[in-house]
Amino acid sequence: MDFDWNNPPFEMGNPLTQKDVEESFEDPFAIKLLPDSERFAVQSRHLNLGMSASGLGVFSVYRTNGRQVRVILARGLVPEERFFYQRKMEQTLSS
Repeated sequence: MDFDWNNPPFEMGNPLTQKDVEESFEDPFAIKLLPDSERFAVQSRHLNLGMSASGLGVFSVYRTNGRQVRVILARGLVPEERFFYQRKMEQTLSS
């Protein structure tokens, strides 16, 4: 997966790094969602909840053309998102 990091529209917060964001997309349990809101549909934005190799939970809003990913926003997971991620991971593992 190729990422476009030229002039990102947000600042990375401490301790979040570009590497953490990229690793969260490679997480085998990452949850990728396409919101059904008209606001997001116009510009085809997607959501990703995943974990970095160091165990940092990352929430990302991104768009893609199928070859390249442009991250619009990235931040750490809040407790509710972490719970959702854990529940989905457990469901996948128990299947």
